[in-house]
Amino acid sequence: QVQLVESGGGAVQPGGSLGLSCAASGRTYSLYAMGWFRQAPGKEREFVAVMSWSGSSTSYADSVKGRFTISRDNAKNTVYLQMNSLKPEDTAVYYCAALRKGSYYYYRVSEYDYWGQGTQVTVSS
Repeated sequence: QVQLVESGGGAVQPGGSLGLSCAASGRTYSLYAMGWFRQAPGKEREFVAVMSWSGSSTSYADSVKGRFTISRDNAKNTVYLQMNSLKPEDTAVYYCAALRKGSYYYYRVSEYDYWGQGTQVTVSS
């Protein structure tokens, strides 16, 4: 129904920047919002950011607020995550996800209907 293909990721030094992309295909007209999650080794998958396709609703985890920016290109059915001032604790596998409807619990993994394959982000000296 909906496929999410991620690109980007890689290794960067602390204080550096990295941009991630997620292209959606299929029945994208049924989607309400796109989000980003991350999962570090030995930890649960956690919410990072979310944005409605209209761009009117945006939310960030406290840990990334002021450093990360989520954006979208509706014509390309693509969402982006620009990560600045990266820290070692940002190291994780980053996942793109899609919501078919709005929710009070947008920060919960169980709310999302579609997921990308994940891409590794490593921040180290």
